[in-house]
Amino acid sequence: MAGERDTSHDEQAEPERSARRHRMSWRTPVSALLIVIGCVLAPVSVIAVWTANQVSDTNRYVANIGPLIHERAVQNALTDKLTTAITDKLNVEGYTDQAVAALNDKGLSRVSSLLQSVAPSLASGVAGYIHNEVHKIVTGPRFARAWVQVNTKAHQGLNNVLSGRSKAVNVKNGQVVLDLAPFVAIVKQDLAAQGFTLVNRLPSIHPTLALFSAKYLDKAQAGYRLINDLKIVLPILTLVLLAAGVFVARRRRRALIGTGLGFAAAMLVLGLGLLLARSIYLSSVPSNVLPPDAASVIFDTFVRFIRTALRTLLVLGLVVAIGAFFTGPSAAAVRTRRAVTSGFDWVRRAGERQGVSTGPVGRWTYAHRTALRIGAVALAALIFVFWDRPTALVVILLAVLLLVVLGLIELIGRPPAVTTR
Repeated sequence: MAGERDTSHDEQAEPERSARRHRMSWRTPVSALLIVIGCVLAPVSVIAVWTANQVSDTNRYVANIGPLIHERAVQNALTDKLTTAITDKLNVEGYTDQAVAALNDKGLSRVSSLLQSVAPSLASGVAGYIHNEVHKIVTGPRFARAWVQVNTKAHQGLNNVLSGRSKAVNVKNGQVVLDLAPFVAIVKQDLAAQGFTLVNRLPSIHPTLALFSAKYLDKAQAGYRLINDLKIVLPILTLVLLAAGVFVARRRRRALIGTGLGFAAAMLVLGLGLLLARSIYLSSVPSNVLPPDAASVIFDTFVRFIRTALRTLLVLGLVVAIGAFFTGPSAAAVRTRRAVTSGFDWVRRAGERQGVSTGPVGRWTYAHRTALRIGAVALAALIFVFWDRPTALVVILLAVLLLVVLGLIELIGRPPAVTTR
């Protein structure tokens, strides 16, 4: 009869368990939805933070664009642009024509004819000389310092315009432009110091570098305020959604693995998006405006912080997924943990046979091993969060150090001796 009562009890409990599973079935799709939205917002957050830093933070902008002046392709592009600006105003052929006319007036027609025949070569030689000297100047330390100063001033001015603190902005042919006159001044001073004093007769020269269309200035001002808000809101929202997705899930460890892998996949998608954007950008820039090699260097330099961030977050996602997997109940994870534990036990016993024992410290460590593990993981997370501009290498090093600390906790922890009767 007792057996019959147990069977009846099981038959009554089964519908209750089935009903409970049915009632809780909402957690899986809700968890999946939250995690998917969080993973979708992750690359958007990276772009928002990068954009806000480049637009509103002059120091970060200059730190990003400063190294461009040391790139050969950019140096060559600036050399060509400044050389053209100077030689167009210098007009060597015009001066030659004046000299030819003056010689003719004095009856020196043979000399004037000779001078006129060599005028193109003379102009080409002067242009070549100026180009070589300009290249020396552009590649020198003085120009590099000027590059940083001019871009700092230009970004501060543009930042003031976008934020509404100022209305002064250089506009030329419907484009917001960067004035290259300070660089021309440096070139003129150095050429004059080399004995080429003809440049002192040049008028004021203001070649420009186009930044963006002036018709988008109002939209840019509105976008400036928006991206500064998104810089804060989007990363927080992303983390909240991912954490909520893991918390709501019925199987949180499995959800954490999915979150890590999804996060890493989102960074891969962002990387592919950057490759596509690079191709579109390079195909849209006319070669007469910017040489292809200079355009590619400029794009790669501008997005290098995005690439660093996505690599870091990709590795972080994989580390989280791997950590969650190997702490789980799967057969592979259990076998791995058993093998590691056996290895530490063997090392500990070997040490004790040699008279090396952790003593009371080992017993205390074993008794508090769970709290110590949690503390080690929390400390690694805090170091990552407060590390200024962490890289993928930083994530890997933190993961390795965390494994070492966890291994030491396992090795030092000395389980109580088993008493046999």
